[in-house]
Amino acid sequence: MSTSETLLQAKALAETRAHRYAGRKRVNNVALVLSLLAMAFGLFWLFWILWETVRLGTAGLTLATLTQMTPPPNDEGGLLNAIYGSFVMVMLATFVGTPIGIMAGIYLAEFDSKGWLANVTRFVNDILLSAPSIVIGLFVYAVVVTRFKSFSGYAGILALALIVIPVVIRTTENMLQLVPPGLREAAYALGAPKWKVILSITMRSARAGVVTGVLLAVARIAGETAPLLFTALSNQFWTSSLSQPMASLPVTIFKFAMSPYENWQHLAWAGVFLITLAVLGLNILARVLTRSKL
Repeated sequence: MSTSETLLQAKALAETRAHRYAGRKRVNNVALVLSLLAMAFGLFWLFWILWETVRLGTAGLTLATLTQMTPPPNDEGGLLNAIYGSFVMVMLATFVGTPIGIMAGIYLAEFDSKGWLANVTRFVNDILLSAPSIVIGLFVYAVVVTRFKSFSGYAGILALALIVIPVVIRTTENMLQLVPPGLREAAYALGAPKWKVILSITMRSARAGVVTGVLLAVARIAGETAPLLFTALSNQFWTSSLSQPMASLPVTIFKFAMSPYENWQHLAWAGVFLITLAVLGLNILARVLTRSKL
C-alpha cells in the first residue's frame, strides 16, 4: 500500500471519528438541555409551593397558635393539642418501630442474608414500603379500632410504626452491607464473638447511615394523614390519654383547610408551615450526618 493511500485512509478515518464525535456531542447537548429543563420545571413548582407555604403560613402563625387549643369556627385559638398529639404519636411510633427495624435489618445483613426466611422478609418489606399509607390505616382500623370499638392514640401509633419499620429495615440492611468484610474478619481473628462484632464494629461503622434512615422515617410519618384518619381520628380538646381519640397536626390541617371558616384556614396554613419546617429540619439533619460520615 502506497503512502498516499495510507494518508487517504487516515484522513477518512479521522473524518469519520470527527463526524461521530460531533453527533455524540449534539446528542449530549440535547440531553443536557432536556435535563436542565426538567430540573427547572421541578424547581419552579417546589419554590412556588415553598413560597406559598411561607407566605400564608407565617401570616397565620402567632403566639396563640402554639399556646391555645383548636378553636370553634370564627373564634380565636391555636394548634397546641394537635401539635402535642402529633409529637406523642410520632415519637412513640418511632420508639416502637426503630428497634424492630434495626434488629430485622441486622438479621438480614449479618445472620441469614440468603436464606428463605430472609427472602420472604425482604419481599414483605418491599410490599410494605410501596403500600399506600391509607391501606395500612385501613388494616389497623379493621384489626384494632373495630375490635375495641373506639378510635385511639394507640391505634395511630401502631399505624405509624408499621410505616417506620420497613424504612428502618431497608436502611439498616443496606448500611451494614456497606461495611467492609475485612473489619468483621479482623474482629473474628481476635476472638470476638459475633454479637460483639455486630455491636462494636459493624453497627458502629454504620451508625450514621442507620440514624439517617430513622430520621427519614420520622420525616415521612410526621405528615401522614390517611392512617390517622382511620385510627386516632381527631379530638377538638386536649387529651393525654392514648386510649381516646387524639388530635394530630396533619388531620387538623385536613379538616381546617376544607372548612369555609377563615380562622380555620389560617390555622391550617400555620400547621402546614410548622410541618414543613419540621420535615425540612429532619432531612437537613440526615444530610449532615451522612456527609460527616463520608
